Amino acid sequence: MTVWVGTSWKMNKTLAEARQYTSELLEGLDRLELGTVQPFIIPPATALSAVAGALVDDGRVLLGAQNAHWEDNGAWTGEVSVPQVADAGAQLVEIGHSERREHFRETDQTVRRKVAAVLRHGLTPLLCIGEPAEVREAGGSSDFILGQAARALEGLSAPELSRVLIAYEPVWAIGAAGRPAAPEELRSSFAALAGSFGQHTAGLLYGGSVAEDNAAALLGIPHVDGLFIGRAAWEADGYLRLLETAAATAGTPAAGRLSPDTNESAEEVGTK
Repeated sequence: MTVWVGTSWKMNKTLAEARQYTSELLEGLDRLELGTVQPFIIPPATALSAVAGALVDDGRVLLGAQNAHWEDNGAWTGEVSVPQVADAGAQLVEIGHSERREHFRETDQTVRRKVAAVLRHGLTPLLCIGEPAEVREAGGSSDFILGQAARALEGLSAPELSRVLIAYEPVWAIGAAGRPAAPEELRSSFAALAGSFGQHTAGLLYGGSVAEDNAAALLGIPHVDGLFIGRAAWEADGYLRLLETAAATAGTPAAGRLSPDTNESAEEVGTK
């Protein structure tokens, strides 16, 4: 089973910083045995082509884009299309993050269109879903995230759905003000996702205040196939240590230990 471990840099890093991170990451990976762990990084759009050459040539780390429009081209000022991010080197596309839903008014309809566009061009969609605190407190987490996923994946064939990654990121657990979730708080949500989508998709990831001290426990939750990490992986050495933890948790001991100062049927199933 593939264990997906990735990070989005959000609106951070200059071109020089992106190149330095990539260099440190690839150097650090030379000292690790990843086994079944699949790393991926998602830089800002400005840095995609700057790091693509090194990553694609190396082949160990997938490269993603933080967003892409559902149309291939046109009068969409300020947007980038799936063909454009693919041309810059992207292999997957993050879609529907809660910050985009909140601040840029993305809807389930636009998220669905973006998922379809990413699949149409042969890239991997990383669909983000997650409930706000008030929904959790009311006991509606599972219904909320299942509804989000179903609306985003509506109409996809089984082969298309099998190429989708789902990242469950509770809104109350993400960002600088997020509260780290205890594993027992996440079990029912992952059980619900697994029941509807687990065997049909490429993987179910967890994101939300992931750090070195809780990564192993989060990966131990039934049905969790990987981690989507924020600020804990914004420095290459932190990301490398999280990859090491994931490799060990997946039963593949890391070949080298990183020291603390290392810089290292086309059946319609989408409405389930």
